Amino acid sequence: MPKAAGKKNAFYAQSGGVTAVINASACGVIETARRNKDRIGKVYAGRNGIIGALTEDLIDTSKESARAIAALRHTPSGAFGSCRYKLKSLEANRREYERLIEVFAAHNIGYFFYNGGGDSADTCLKVSQLSKSLGYPIQAIHVPKTVDNDLPITDNCPGFGSVAKYIAISTREASFDVASMAKTSTKIFVLEVMGRHAGWIAAAGGLAASEDCDLPIVILFPEVPFSQTRFLKTVKDKVKKYGYCSIVVSEGVHDRSGKFLADQGLKDAFGHAQLGGVAPVIANLVRDKLGYKYHWAVADYLQRAARHIASKSDVDQAYAMGKAAVEMALAGKNSVMPTIVRTSNAPYRWKVGEAKLSRVANVEKMMPKSFITKDGFGITKRCRTYLEPLIRGEDYPPYKNGMPKYVQLKNVAVRKKLEKSFKVK
Repeated sequence: MPKAAGKKNAFYAQSGGVTAVINASACGVIETARRNKDRIGKVYAGRNGIIGALTEDLIDTSKESARAIAALRHTPSGAFGSCRYKLKSLEANRREYERLIEVFAAHNIGYFFYNGGGDSADTCLKVSQLSKSLGYPIQAIHVPKTVDNDLPITDNCPGFGSVAKYIAISTREASFDVASMAKTSTKIFVLEVMGRHAGWIAAAGGLAASEDCDLPIVILFPEVPFSQTRFLKTVKDKVKKYGYCSIVVSEGVHDRSGKFLADQGLKDAFGHAQLGGVAPVIANLVRDKLGYKYHWAVADYLQRAARHIASKSDVDQAYAMGKAAVEMALAGKNSVMPTIVRTSNAPYRWKVGEAKLSRVANVEKMMPKSFITKDGFGITKRCRTYLEPLIRGEDYPPYKNGMPKYVQLKNVAVRKKLEKSFKVK
């Protein structure tokens, strides 16, 4: 197989659902690579994730000004486009891997930075194995990202802190609204949040209530099998005491048989059940059984795109993960992921750690039982201690005419060098 020669170029791509701070990681990668231009050539971004590598659809980030790259730090979502595409095993689809090598060799790419969650870690792990299996030198570093906060080993995941902040604030504000209307109108507000198997985002709704802000919040976690009887009794008790109640429900809530309350019978690109619509299920149940008037909302893309209210802790950590990924590659490391290591709760302190991808890929980190109250509908003090530092600090983007000013990159395409095209199946 061909060998990448001389100063190598880098490939960076974004994968899976985007976040309010994934571009801050991109900024960390690109700026750090630029500061090491004596060892790293250009940084090429994959248009729409790994698909950009397979189809040789690369973006030349060197065409962007330093100011534009810096602006990525305060711009939400994926500046280069993302994808939900998981590489099969080398045995199952050898041609995909051969294609990656063809593209990498054609563009002298020796560094691979993949910014995503658990499935992306698996893809990165497989790419890292190219050196051994197909004889091409490639250093693959996974840059952690996921609003679900379900990657193992790392204390928390970039993207989660900002979603948690958005959900906590939204739940508090909506609760104040419902409290105002409860006497003669709405008594129940239901907010549906993301989280297929892990209830980290739903748990953030519990931060809406605090010692100086007593609010009736009921949380439905994926980790706790749904009991209609216990749930309705809890809601009824809350309304009796407060006059109203706010419910934060994870999309992944399921019954004791394991069936999702919001299962549509469809599958996504990774083969996972396509979820959505649990909020009206819960709201209608409350109306039919208890007779309370309700309103419901689905946070959906709003929760992960809300850069205007991002957590400063989250922004700082997202950038640090991108920066650390490049530094690890320059140190000769391969098949690893930078992690966040919490060293202190009060005051909150953290540092950068490291994890092998073999320990990260396809492993989900669930909410510990000690984070959920015994009744199954709230968060414990221990959970609050974990969550609160992650939503601290404000990092507002610049504003113009009342609107946040986000950067839109030129995303200039790199000239293709391969004659044959490649279709992604």
